[in-house]
Amino acid sequence: MSFGDFNRINTNLSSLDAQFSLNRVNRELGESQLRLSTGLQINKAEDDAAGFSIASKLGARIAGLEQGLQNAGDAKSVLDIAEASFDSMIDILTEIKVKATQAANDTYGDEERGFIQQQIDSLLDELDAIVDQTVFQEINLLDGDYEASFQVGERTADVLFVELNQGGEGFYHDDMNLDAIDVSTHDDAQVAMTAIDDALTAIAEVTNDIGIYQTQLSIREEILTQAINSNEAAQSRIQDADFAQEQSNLVKNQILQQTATSSLAQANQAPEAVLGFLG
Repeated sequence: MSFGDFNRINTNLSSLDAQFSLNRVNRELGESQLRLSTGLQINKAEDDAAGFSIASKLGARIAGLEQGLQNAGDAKSVLDIAEASFDSMIDILTEIKVKATQAANDTYGDEERGFIQQQIDSLLDELDAIVDQTVFQEINLLDGDYEASFQVGERTADVLFVELNQGGEGFYHDDMNLDAIDVSTHDDAQVAMTAIDDALTAIAEVTNDIGIYQTQLSIREEILTQAINSNEAAQSRIQDADFAQEQSNLVKNQILQQTATSSLAQANQAPEAVLGFLG
């Protein structure tokens, strides 16, 4: 601290010291107000260069994890659509199996079996209609060509690969060898029953795969949620402001601001004493 000589007026050291102190208090007061308004202890790199760098990296990782969590949810939506269609297809195939079993009974004549064949053909058309309507973002899920890589994390290795097909084929009735179903005789109806059983088995296997994919995605969602919480906690410890401490600093600096302002006013008035020499 400099000590001014009040007998000299060109350089008022006491005033300069008071100005320096007031400027420092105003700067600290502004920083406290900024931290209280943003809730952050580190608002710019100069506050804490290392902490700012770490917090920024954590923030980027959290954003990636949150998007990965969203991606996992979207992937489950795709699989849910496919699963719902498979459920409907199983119901239709079950109905076709009932019709074929009915036709295999020799209590029915040619005319009755003809009626049953018409019903089966109509059900097969419905089967194909389900395949045509099972789309996500204009992409067909059941035509045998659907393959997808779901990015379920913020690292390049966090990928779940999904494909929906049966032996490389789709799920149209001719893909499942149901195009030649004929129930016009007892033997033909029994052949149809076997073909339908094979189709049901193929769909059941793919549905099982979907269940496995959904389980993997559910586990991934839990892992991502835990990772997000952990990284947010780490970022908070580094970057977030302690409101109790900042409020105390604010009150202290407000008091210091008032005393520094008063000291500056007194220091600026002191050189007026020189006028007494001229009287």
